[in-house]
Amino acid sequence: MAQADEIFDDYSFAALYDDFNRWAPSDEFYLAMARQIGGPVLDIGCGTGMLACRIAAEGVHTVGVDPADGMLRVARSRTGAERVRWVHSDGQSLRLPGRFDFIYMTGHAFQALLTDDDAVAVLKTMAHHLSGKGSIAFDTRNPLRRAWESWTPDNAWVVDTRDHGRVEESHDTTEEAGGIVAITHRYRLLDRGTEKVGHSRIRFVSRDHVAGLLARAGLKPTAWYGDWDRSAFSPESKEIIPVAVRA
Repeated sequence: MAQADEIFDDYSFAALYDDFNRWAPSDEFYLAMARQIGGPVLDIGCGTGMLACRIAAEGVHTVGVDPADGMLRVARSRTGAERVRWVHSDGQSLRLPGRFDFIYMTGHAFQALLTDDDAVAVLKTMAHHLSGKGSIAFDTRNPLRRAWESWTPDNAWVVDTRDHGRVEESHDTTEEAGGIVAITHRYRLLDRGTEKVGHSRIRFVSRDHVAGLLARAGLKPTAWYGDWDRSAFSPESKEIIPVAVRA
């Protein structure tokens, strides 16, 4: 998260993000946790701010942080954006004066941390900003499911967008060392006959690896979920979703 990928930093890509990533069970999961725990709430890697604005709309003091200019530009233009404090920063160096009862990182943003050092630095940031009763939560895809193998041009899909008409999204992926997958994102603007191509890289790590990173950051897991229904993690789970407190 020290440097935003092109696909998030460029506004022309960021403006398409919500069309292909609409409100989902993952958002319901974090919204329910925010309701249960209460605020203030810190959203690290807030992206286009859809979830941060939804939480803030319930009267919860919410801060959204992201390193990508394009994403924050979208976030600041949302209805209700004035209820959220937006901060342009990476998660490693972030230091805010307040403490938070709930800190989360959603949208698989954790996978944008390509090294253990970066991941631990962000987790230490989360621990630093926690109140005494605070909890953190985040999500990362289970590498045992090898989800990237289905991210192929054959699995392209089309949505109707407000600003660009029909847009087709497809991906190509390349496996690299250390669990890293390089992704080429293609958006074909079908009604305009144009195409936009962007790139990103994400990392897949195991549940045990995540546990080691949490320990290095001074955090203690209180739950390991494997899906948004709060079912327990198993090797067959799609997700790895830890909830943790300061050790």
